[in-house]
Amino acid sequence: MVVISLLRGVNVGGHNKIKMDALRALYESLGLRDPQTYIQSGNVVFSTEERKLAPLAGRIENGIERGFGFRPAVILRTSSELRKAIAKNPFAARRDIDPRRLLVTFLAGAPSPEARDEVLRIQADPEELRIEGRELYIYYPNGMARPKVAWTAIEKTLQTPGTGRNWNTVTKLLEIAEAMEGSK
Repeated sequence: MVVISLLRGVNVGGHNKIKMDALRALYESLGLRDPQTYIQSGNVVFSTEERKLAPLAGRIENGIERGFGFRPAVILRTSSELRKAIAKNPFAARRDIDPRRLLVTFLAGAPSPEARDEVLRIQADPEELRIEGRELYIYYPNGMARPKVAWTAIEKTLQTPGTGRNWNTVTKLLEIAEAMEGSK
Protein backbone atom coordinates (compact mmCIF):
# COMPACT_ATOMS: atom_id res chain seq x y z
CA MET A 1 0.00 0.00 0.00
CA VAL A 2 1.23 3.51 -0.80
CA VAL A 3 0.84 6.07 2.00
CA ILE A 4 1.29 9.83 2.05
CA SER A 5 2.70 11.23 5.29
CA LEU A 6 2.14 14.89 6.11
CA LEU A 7 4.19 16.33 8.97
CA ARG A 8 2.88 19.37 10.74
CA GLY A 9 5.10 22.38 11.37
CA VAL A 10 8.35 21.05 9.89
CA ASN A 11 10.85 23.55 8.46
CA VAL A 12 8.44 26.45 9.01
CA GLY A 13 9.93 29.79 9.97
CA GLY A 14 13.26 28.25 10.88
CA HIS A 15 11.74 25.89 13.47
CA ASN A 16 11.66 22.09 13.70
CA LYS A 17 14.26 21.63 11.01
CA ILE A 18 14.71 18.28 9.32
CA LYS A 19 16.78 17.67 6.22
CA MET A 20 14.80 15.59 3.77
CA ASP A 21 17.57 13.01 3.29
CA ALA A 22 17.60 12.47 7.07
CA LEU A 23 13.81 12.16 7.07
CA ARG A 24 13.93 9.53 4.29
CA ALA A 25 16.58 7.63 6.27
CA LEU A 26 14.37 7.70 9.36
CA TYR A 27 11.41 6.28 7.40
CA GLU A 28 13.63 3.53 6.01
CA SER A 29 14.84 2.72 9.55
CA LEU A 30 11.18 2.24 10.52
CA GLY A 31 10.80 -0.39 7.78
CA LEU A 32 8.92 1.88 5.38
CA ARG A 33 9.87 1.25 1.78
CA ASP A 34 10.99 3.65 -0.93
CA PRO A 35 10.31 6.90 0.96
CA GLN A 36 10.21 9.92 -1.34
CA THR A 37 10.03 13.47 -0.04
CA TYR A 38 8.46 16.41 -1.79
CA ILE A 39 9.56 19.96 -0.97
CA GLN A 40 10.95 20.80 2.46
CA SER A 41 7.72 20.86 4.49
CA GLY A 42 7.59 17.24 5.59
CA ASN A 43 5.77 15.39 2.82
CA VAL A 44 6.81 11.75 2.50
CA VAL A 45 5.30 9.16 0.17
CA PHE A 46 6.22 5.54 0.95
CA SER A 47 5.10 1.93 0.65
CA THR A 48 4.15 -0.31 3.55
CA GLU A 49 2.35 -3.54 4.31
CA GLU A 50 0.91 -2.01 7.46
CA ARG A 51 -2.84 -1.47 7.35
CA LYS A 52 -3.40 0.28 10.70
CA LEU A 53 -2.43 3.87 10.04
CA ALA A 54 -3.00 5.37 13.52
CA PRO A 55 -0.33 3.20 15.22
CA LEU A 56 1.97 3.79 12.24
CA ALA A 57 1.60 7.57 12.63
CA GLY A 58 2.53 7.16 16.31
CA ARG A 59 5.63 5.15 15.39
CA ILE A 60 6.72 7.85 12.94
CA GLU A 61 6.10 10.58 15.54
CA ASN A 62 8.16 8.62 18.10
CA GLY A 63 10.96 8.14 15.57
CA ILE A 64 11.08 11.85 14.72
CA GLU A 65 11.10 12.75 18.40
CA ARG A 66 13.99 10.34 19.09
CA GLY A 67 15.93 11.39 16.01
CA PHE A 68 15.30 15.12 15.83
CA GLY A 69 14.22 16.20 19.30
CA PHE A 70 10.69 17.41 18.58
CA ARG A 71 7.36 15.68 17.93
CA PRO A 72 5.28 16.94 15.01
CA ALA A 73 1.80 15.60 14.37
CA VAL A 74 1.98 13.05 11.54
CA ILE A 75 -1.14 12.72 9.44
CA LEU A 76 -1.37 9.79 7.06
CA ARG A 77 -3.54 9.20 4.02
CA THR A 78 -3.50 6.25 1.66
CA SER A 79 -3.22 7.07 -2.03
CA SER A 80 -6.89 6.08 -2.33
CA GLU A 81 -7.86 8.53 0.43
CA LEU A 82 -5.84 11.31 -1.20
CA ARG A 83 -7.49 10.57 -4.55
CA LYS A 84 -10.92 10.88 -2.86
CA ALA A 85 -9.91 14.16 -1.17
CA ILE A 86 -8.99 15.57 -4.58
CA ALA A 87 -12.24 14.29 -6.12
CA LYS A 88 -14.27 15.89 -3.31
CA ASN A 89 -12.75 19.36 -3.82
CA PRO A 90 -15.80 21.59 -3.35
CA PHE A 91 -14.17 24.31 -5.48
CA ALA A 92 -13.39 22.07 -8.47
CA ALA A 93 -16.16 23.38 -10.71
CA ARG A 94 -15.20 27.02 -10.25
CA ARG A 95 -13.01 28.61 -12.89
CA ASP A 96 -11.99 31.57 -10.70
CA ILE A 97 -9.97 29.43 -8.26
CA ASP A 98 -6.20 29.93 -8.21
CA PRO A 99 -4.71 26.57 -7.09
CA ARG A 100 -1.90 28.36 -5.21
CA ARG A 101 -4.53 29.97 -2.97
CA LEU A 102 -6.49 26.80 -2.22
CA LEU A 103 -5.38 25.07 0.95
CA VAL A 104 -6.40 21.55 1.89
CA THR A 105 -6.02 20.90 5.61
CA PHE A 106 -5.76 17.21 6.36
CA LEU A 107 -7.27 16.54 9.78
CA ALA A 108 -6.12 13.80 12.14
CA GLY A 109 -9.74 12.83 12.76
CA ALA A 110 -13.20 13.65 11.54
CA PRO A 111 -14.66 16.61 13.43
CA SER A 112 -17.94 16.13 15.26
CA PRO A 113 -21.04 17.39 13.44
CA GLU A 114 -21.31 20.19 16.01
CA ALA A 115 -17.68 21.28 15.52
CA ARG A 116 -18.08 21.09 11.76
CA ASP A 117 -21.17 23.29 11.84
CA GLU A 118 -19.47 25.76 14.18
CA VAL A 119 -16.47 26.14 11.86
CA LEU A 120 -18.71 26.68 8.86
CA ARG A 121 -20.45 29.52 10.74
CA ILE A 122 -17.16 31.39 11.21
CA GLN A 123 -17.26 34.74 9.43
CA ALA A 124 -14.26 34.37 7.14
CA ASP A 125 -15.16 36.58 4.18
CA PRO A 126 -13.39 36.85 1.75
CA GLU A 127 -12.00 33.41 2.60
CA GLU A 128 -14.24 30.43 1.97
CA LEU A 129 -14.27 27.31 4.16
CA ARG A 130 -15.70 23.90 3.28
CA ILE A 131 -15.37 20.55 5.07
CA GLU A 132 -15.58 17.16 3.40
CA GLY A 133 -14.92 14.28 5.81
CA ARG A 134 -11.42 14.66 7.27
CA GLU A 135 -10.41 17.49 4.92
CA LEU A 136 -10.97 21.20 5.36
CA TYR A 137 -10.71 23.21 2.14
CA ILE A 138 -9.99 26.92 2.48
CA TYR A 139 -9.82 29.29 -0.45
CA TYR A 140 -7.83 32.49 0.15
CA PRO A 141 -8.71 34.81 -2.77
CA ASN A 142 -6.30 37.46 -1.43
CA GLY A 143 -3.52 34.99 -0.62
CA MET A 144 -2.51 33.18 2.55
CA ALA A 145 -0.10 35.78 3.96
CA ARG A 146 -2.70 37.64 6.03
CA PRO A 147 -5.77 35.46 6.45
CA LYS A 148 -8.85 36.84 8.13
CA VAL A 149 -9.34 33.68 10.20
CA ALA A 150 -6.43 32.23 12.18
CA TRP A 151 -5.81 28.50 11.86
CA THR A 152 -5.55 28.25 15.66
CA ALA A 153 -9.19 29.36 16.00
CA ILE A 154 -10.33 26.81 13.42
CA GLU A 155 -8.32 23.99 14.99
CA LYS A 156 -9.61 24.82 18.47
CA THR A 157 -13.17 24.66 17.17
CA LEU A 158 -12.60 21.40 15.26
CA GLN A 159 -10.85 19.81 18.28
CA THR A 160 -8.52 17.82 16.04
CA PRO A 161 -5.07 18.71 14.71
CA GLY A 162 -4.45 19.20 11.04
CA THR A 163 -1.82 20.26 8.55
CA GLY A 164 -2.41 22.18 5.35
CA ARG A 165 -0.99 21.87 1.86
CA ASN A 166 -1.76 24.03 -1.14
CA TRP A 167 -3.60 22.46 -4.04
CA ASN A 168 -0.50 22.20 -6.24
CA THR A 169 1.30 20.21 -3.52
CA VAL A 170 -1.71 17.94 -2.96
CA THR A 171 -1.95 17.02 -6.63
CA LYS A 172 1.83 16.51 -6.88
CA LEU A 173 1.75 14.14 -3.88
CA LEU A 174 -0.92 12.07 -5.59
CA GLU A 175 1.16 12.03 -8.78
CA ILE A 176 4.14 10.66 -6.80
CA ALA A 177 1.92 8.08 -5.05
CA GLU A 178 0.40 6.90 -8.33
CA ALA A 179 3.86 6.56 -9.89
CA MET A 180 4.87 4.39 -6.92
CA GLU A 181 1.72 2.28 -7.32
CA GLY A 182 2.44 1.87 -11.03
CA SER A 183 6.01 0.68 -10.42
CA LYS A 184 4.87 -2.32 -8.35
